[in-house]
Amino acid sequence: MDVEALKRDACAAIDAMRGRLLDVSHFIHANPELAFKEEKAAARLAAEVEHADLTVERGAFGVDTAFASTFGKASGPEVAILSEYDALPGIGHACGHNVIATIGLGASLGLAKLGVRLPGRVRYLGTPAEEAGGGKEYMAQRGAFDGLAAAMMVHSAGFDIETMPCIAVATVDVVYEGVPAHASAMPHRGINALDALVIAYQGIGALRQHIKQTERLHGIITEGGLAANIVPARAAGQWFVRAADAKDLARLKKRVEGCFQAGAFATGAKVDIQWAAVDYLDLRTNWPIARTYRQNAEALGRRFLEVDSLPSGVSGSTDMGNVSHRVPSIHPMIAVGPPDVVIHHPDFAAHAVSPMGDQAAIDGAKALAMTAIDIFTDAALRDSAQMAFESDTEDSRDALKGAFNPAGKRDIAGGCGCC
Repeated sequence: MDVEALKRDACAAIDAMRGRLLDVSHFIHANPELAFKEEKAAARLAAEVEHADLTVERGAFGVDTAFASTFGKASGPEVAILSEYDALPGIGHACGHNVIATIGLGASLGLAKLGVRLPGRVRYLGTPAEEAGGGKEYMAQRGAFDGLAAAMMVHSAGFDIETMPCIAVATVDVVYEGVPAHASAMPHRGINALDALVIAYQGIGALRQHIKQTERLHGIITEGGLAANIVPARAAGQWFVRAADAKDLARLKKRVEGCFQAGAFATGAKVDIQWAAVDYLDLRTNWPIARTYRQNAEALGRRFLEVDSLPSGVSGSTDMGNVSHRVPSIHPMIAVGPPDVVIHHPDFAAHAVSPMGDQAAIDGAKALAMTAIDIFTDAALRDSAQMAFESDTEDSRDALKGAFNPAGKRDIAGGCGCC
């Protein structure tokens, strides 16, 4: 089998679709949609799959705005290629998910153009709700990532790098209920919910001095009262709790919950603590596959930043971490703008539809398609990827046990691999 010929033909097919692919990227960018509401993006991507004469399942794996298309050699190794397409509140695609979506689409359609020559099987997945909600975990609960040799996606950034350090994150909403009263005439009749929240906020601030360097605590007050002369009867906030892995995350969550309880004990307010249904797990990069992706991307002229050159403490979170504990996975980053433009900033949204962002969409699609071909055709690569994955499967099994709480809140988990 001429592997290089397969790669050339897949890349040529992606080049031939360039205009159509970039139209998709720009359409998604112009129509930003939040987690679990990505109706236009999912419909457009699914329509493009059907336009290529492939079958697509909408509402796949129990998620309304997810989709799935499987094609290729049934007896060959199966690789998942993922698209993300949700946006951020207020600043749209400042995380470049329009580029991520287009990379996954282009890679999948480029491989499909190989027809009977495709030496493996592709599972192209539309995965909603990464910015908030943990869509991939919901899909995983229904078997979206079962039986795969690998799962792959490429994330937008200000530089090319084989992986982004991604730690675990849990999201929590807290609500305090007190008793209203006139703040001047009869303050003794009130129970101040805002005081309870402020005590918790300060407690978490003090806790920051006594956590590991790999851990993060950050939150906001979302409700704090209605008027200064009314004792606040309700106050609310949201926090992200981050740690290096699931074990550290579980311990830190208990300490944070103690701060919330302290606010209630101190004031007499009632507290309602609601953790998200999904915890985002740390990302387990599969290095044999990641190095293969880098080789393919460098063959296209991409230039990579070394992981160990990143400043200490730079990290984010992503629900791709949950996938990486189930199957060998990669989550490399690709430059859609200059390194001084920070993601989750309006300027980054502009770069996501710039000529540099457009080229990243095409190059990322080609690099992923070529990496899939390597996995399909190189048994030694598959073996080394599986050996690397199995080196820590016991910890992954333990981590996955606590990653999903169906009684938790559906729409608040988040963190994104870039923030």
